[in-house]
Amino acid sequence: MKEVDNVLRILREARRFVEEDRANELKSLSNQTIHTAMVSQDADNVIVAVLVYSLGKAMERNHYRGMEGWKKFYDAIIKNLGEAVLKLEKADVEGARKNLGKIRNSLNEIEGDLGVYIKDIFRKAEINKAFKLYEHGLSSEATAELLGVSLWDLASYIGQSHIGDAKVAVCMPEVERVKIAEEFFNA
Repeated sequence: MKEVDNVLRILREARRFVEEDRANELKSLSNQTIHTAMVSQDADNVIVAVLVYSLGKAMERNHYRGMEGWKKFYDAIIKNLGEAVLKLEKADVEGARKNLGKIRNSLNEIEGDLGVYIKDIFRKAEINKAFKLYEHGLSSEATAELLGVSLWDLASYIGQSHIGDAKVAVCMPEVERVKIAEEFFNA
């Protein structure tokens, strides 16, 4: 884990936002770590970004809370986020990774529709975050490898996006640029 301080900050805030039922802030928090993940190409930052974003997406769907298994899932989130923070504070990176994995594994214990729905959220979040890394300039191959998604899934997502339609920079008209250059050199 290259960016322990960033991951620790994200996990502390994520736990607080889960407890305070602030789904939008969770998703925003996830986006904050994408830049760090891009620069450092640190898989732990990417995993945390996906986890936090997925939690935000699941929490914003209020009807999930009434479904069988929600309390067990919620309790696993709170417990394991808290334990991951404690372990990172003690420099136990491997222990923190295990706790984060336990949150993901808790999905396998949820029977019925809720488990299927939340697993789908996690899968889509992986591809969404992979796309964000790609938008930040990481190659599609490196992005897919870093996130553990297939290049095919990522390529399908990229193909559906409008990234190619984005206007990266809008230039000043040529006539105006020449006029400014002439004024600069004539001054």
